[in-house]
Amino acid sequence: MKPLERGEETLGKVAKGAGIVLAGTVLGMLLNFLTKAVLARYYERSQYGSFTLTVTVLSIAMTIALLGLQNGLSREIARHLQRDRNVALKLASTGVLIGSSSSLALTVLVFTLAPNLGNVLNDPHLNLVLRIASPALLPMVLTMIIVAISRGHGRVRENFYYRNVLPQLLFLILLLIVLILNLSFNWVFIAYVAAWTIPAFLGFRDGRKFGLLPRRPEFDWDLAKELLAFSFPLMLTGILDYVLGWTDSLMLGYYFGPDKVGLYNGAAPIARALPVVLNSLGFVFMPMATVLFTGRDLKGLKRLYQSTTKWGFILTFPAFLLLFAFPGGTINLFFGPKYTEAVTALRILSLGFMFHVVMGLNAMSLVAVGRTSDNLIGNLLAAVLNIALNAALIPVYGINGAALATASSYIAANLYRVSVLYRTTGVQPFGKAYTKALIIGAVTLVFGVFLGDSGSIPGAILKTAALYGGYFLLVLLSGCIEKEEAKNLEKFAEKVGLNLEWLIRIIERLSKDE
Repeated sequence: MKPLERGEETLGKVAKGAGIVLAGTVLGMLLNFLTKAVLARYYERSQYGSFTLTVTVLSIAMTIALLGLQNGLSREIARHLQRDRNVALKLASTGVLIGSSSSLALTVLVFTLAPNLGNVLNDPHLNLVLRIASPALLPMVLTMIIVAISRGHGRVRENFYYRNVLPQLLFLILLLIVLILNLSFNWVFIAYVAAWTIPAFLGFRDGRKFGLLPRRPEFDWDLAKELLAFSFPLMLTGILDYVLGWTDSLMLGYYFGPDKVGLYNGAAPIARALPVVLNSLGFVFMPMATVLFTGRDLKGLKRLYQSTTKWGFILTFPAFLLLFAFPGGTINLFFGPKYTEAVTALRILSLGFMFHVVMGLNAMSLVAVGRTSDNLIGNLLAAVLNIALNAALIPVYGINGAALATASSYIAANLYRVSVLYRTTGVQPFGKAYTKALIIGAVTLVFGVFLGDSGSIPGAILKTAALYGGYFLLVLLSGCIEKEEAKNLEKFAEKVGLNLEWLIRIIERLSKDE
C-alpha cells in the first residue's frame, strides 16, 4: 500500500472510531452536566463545593493508582498484538493486577487522611463524605484499565458504555432517587460509589467474553517491569495534569472555603468540556499514530495530526463561541442565576482550554513517538507555574485569579509540547487550510463579542447558531476542507446516526486538496 493510501485509510479509521467515541463522550458529558446542575440547584453552594472537592481528591488518587497504565497499556498492547496475541493478553492481566493492588492501597490512604484533608481545605463535610466515597477508587481504576486494554485492541465499545455513559447515567438516576426519598447529603456519595461499581463489573465480564483478558489471571514480572518503566512517566504526567486541572479548586478551598469552590465550579466544568471533540479524536488517534511512527511514516503522522487538529477546532468552535461571547446565558443555561458571578472566570477559562484545542493532540503525539519524558517536563513546568500563579492571584482576585492561573498554565504546557514535537519530528498543527479556518474563527468571535451578552439563554443560543452558520459557510467557500476529509466526515456522521450526504456533496464541490 502506498503511503498516501495508508494515510487516508488511517484517517478513515480515526473518523469512524471517533464517531462512536464522540457520541459516548458527548452523551456522558451531557449526563454529567445534568447531574451537576441538579446538585448545584438542589443543594447549597457550599455542599456543591464539598462534592466537587471530594471528586477532585478521588480523581487525583485514581491518577496515582493508575500508575500511567491508562495510556501505557493501550500503546504496549497495540504494539504486542502485531507480534504475539498471547503476550498481549498476559500484559493485560498483569496491568489489571497492578492496578487492583495500587487502588486498594490508595483507598486505605484516602480513608485515613480524610480528616486531615477536611481541615486543610476548610470543609468539615470532607471528614465523613470522603470516607464514604473512598471505596469508589477500586472500580474507577478497574474501569479505566479495561477501557485502556480495549483501546489497545482498537475497540471503542467499552469506552462508550463503561467509562462515558453508564457511570454518569447511573449516578444521575441514583441521585434523583436520593432526592425523591429526601435522604441525607451523605447518600449522594453512596450513590457515587454504586454508579462506578456496576460498570466496572460489566466491563470485566465483557473483557473476558470478547477475549481482551485471559481466562485465568496471569502476572509476568518481566512484562510488569517493561510496562511500568514506560508508564511511570505517564503517571507523573497524569498527576501533573490533575494539578493543572484541580489546583484552582483546591486552593480556592484553602483560601475561601467550599462556597467559592462551588461558585467557581459554575464555570470550570463548562470550560473543561471544550476539548471533548479533540479528546474523542485522540482516543483513536494515539494507537494509529503509534503505528505510523513505528513504520517511520512521519509524513502520514503529520497529516493525521493536522487533520485531527483542524476538525477538532471546527467542531469545537460553536461551543467556544457560546462560552466566550455569551457567558451569562451559558451559565444561566446550566447552573442558574446564583452562579452568574462566574462569567469572567468562564471567559478566561474558555480561552485557556480552547488554546489546547487549537494546538491539537500534542501530548498524545509525544506518547505515540515514545517521548513520554518530554510530556512530563512540560506538565511539570506548567504545574509549578499554576501553583505559583494561583498562590499569587487567588487571594487578590478570587475565582478570576484562579481562572487566569489555570488558563496561563494550559497555554504554557501546550506551547512547550508543540515545540518539542516539531523539533524532534517536524510535526506541527498549522497547515494552510487550518490557518484559514483559524483566521475566519477569530473574525467571527469578534462579531460575537460585539453583539453583547444579555444573559438570555435563547438569545445566546440563537446568536451562536447564526454566527456558526456563517463561520462554517466561509470555511467551505475558502476551501478549508479537503476532498478526502469530506469522505471521512461522511463516515463520522454515519457512526453518530446522521445523514449528511447533501452536505458532503457540497463540500466535495467546494473543497480543495492541499
